[in-house]
Order: sequence, then structure tokens, then C-alpha cells
Amino acid sequence: MRYFIDTEFREERGFLEMLTIGIVAEDGREFYAIDDMAVDRARLNASGFVKDQVLPYVAEPMNIIPMRGSLLAIGEAVRAFVAAGGSKPCFWGWFADYDWVLFCWLQGRMVDLPTGWPQYCRDLKQLCDSLGNPRLPSQPKKHHALSDARWIRAAYDWLVSQGGAKL
Repeated sequence: MRYFIDTEFREERGFLEMLTIGIVAEDGREFYAIDDMAVDRARLNASGFVKDQVLPYVAEPMNIIPMRGSLLAIGEAVRAFVAAGGSKPCFWGWFADYDWVLFCWLQGRMVDLPTGWPQYCRDLKQLCDSLGNPRLPSQPKKHHALSDARWIRAAYDWLVSQGGAKL
């Protein structure tokens, strides 16, 4: 089962904090969670991109009720969401390095990932590079983790429909 993931986060030199996470499963299920404490800290401390392009959209309705809680609670909910898919998961992101680190931290350390989960995330940008960088469907203008995860899924499906290998 493929899962398309995205996070919104606050980053400073030597500091990375997840604000929200969006996951879209290839079977159509969706997950969206907000770490309210991290968002509150970001409202006090963020500037630039996060303040202008992320925080205004955190609680925007996306036809799904967001899960709210601590990183531990969000991690447990992510584990249950992925387990409900039944088969071995395959995770995809877009420029996914930080997304993957934050995703893994929800489970503790990378070595704490549940049995059967890969210790890597496939990156759609790398797939695009291998296919000659075709023009993808337009990305959402708003930076919202669930909206972006939906776009990653749509872009993956589009690449496959254009003859890209289904990985």
C-alpha cells in the first residue's frame, strides 16, 4: 500500500519541529494531524515563510476533521492509520528529506519504526528526474500538509499514467 506524506514544519539552524502532517493512502483514506503545542510555539516564534505561508492554513477545513494532539498521540494514530491498510507500506513524498525525518520521529527513532515499514521514503522528485523532469500537474498555492499530500498522490498517478513505472 502506497502512502503519500507531507509535513509542514518550522526550521531553524539545528532545529526542526513538525507542525502538521498529511497522509493520503492509495485506497483513498486520508489522515491529517495538528500538533497544537508546536503551532502555538510557531505563532510566537515563526517569521517569514512559516508565518506567511503555513500558519494561516493550518486549521483550514479540507473535508476532514484533523486529529489534534501530542507527537506521541499523533505517532500512535499514524501507526493505526498505516496498519489499517493491511499490506507492507511504501511511503512517497516530494523533496521528502525533512518530511521523512519528522515522520520517523513520530515513532521515536528510525530503528523504532514498526516491523515491516521501510527505513526510507521514496521521493517523487527523484522519480521525475529519472523520467526527464516532465511537467507535473499544478501544485496547490497554499502550504497545507493534507493538500500537499493529495497533490503528491495526484502527481504520482499522473506520472504512472504517462508511462512511468509503478513503484
